[in-house]
Order: sequence, then C-alpha cells, then structure tokens
Amino acid sequence: MTHNVQLPLDVNTIQTLLPHRYPFLLVDRVVEFEPHKRVLAYKNVTCNEPYFQGHFPGHPVMPGVLVVEALAQAGGVLTQLSNQSTADGRLFYLVKIDNAKFSKMVVPGDRLDLEVTIKRVIRNVAIYTGVASVNGEQVACAEVVCAEAKS
Repeated sequence: MTHNVQLPLDVNTIQTLLPHRYPFLLVDRVVEFEPHKRVLAYKNVTCNEPYFQGHFPGHPVMPGVLVVEALAQAGGVLTQLSNQSTADGRLFYLVKIDNAKFSKMVVPGDRLDLEVTIKRVIRNVAIYTGVASVNGEQVACAEVVCAEAKS
C-alpha cells in the first residue's frame, strides 16, 4: 500500500476523512503525516467559536473536553490516512480518555497544534497518545481510545 498524501491537507480533504462538520469539526489542517505512526495537525481558535458565548463571557476559554476531542479527531485523520480510506461507511467513536492533563488555557487567536501518535491498534480499536500545544508550549495531553462502530 502506498501513501501518496499531498500535504498540507485542507479542511475540504479532512471532511472526506472525518464525519464531523462545523461547528464540531476541530481540525483545520494536517501538516505532517507518517503512516501508522503520527500526525501533526492544527485548529485555528477564533473568537467566533460558538462555545465562547458561554465559556466564559468576558474571559473566553476553549473547553478542555474540546481540546481532547480535537486530539481524538486528529487521531481519526491519522487512522483514515494510514488505511487510505474515507469516512464513508466507517465510524469511529471516542470510548476512553486516560491521563488527561491541562496545563494552560486555549483562547481566541491561538493556533492549537495537535500531535497524535498511535500507541497501539487492536482489531477495531486504536489507542493514541496526543499532545496539544500553542506556540510550542504544551497546553494539554491525553491518551485517547477510539473504536470503530460495528455495523
């Protein structure tokens, strides 16, 4: 199997790999990819994100659960690219989060870098290690487990 992936991948290509759509698509671009190993992607965090209206008025902060969701989505992109498949007919769900740590807040104007590596794959389950950073500083990390839904 060859992996002719033309980087960077834009949001239109990402939408062929993931079923998520705005406002819940949390990966804007993929800039690095090593098949079956790792991916580096990012999310541009803008003041227009709908969650900023309530989290928190006057002091907008990206919810930590969405930072972890962004890591899971980047993992999904890694799996789909590695298997040379699209979102058609394959759905993966986040089933477990371990060792999540949040060290800094993510705010409007930040570019949230998402580095995800595959730790292990067992049948239809992938275990990823993800690190989210802004300006080269880690803001969060987690181990994420995703499983393909049985049809």
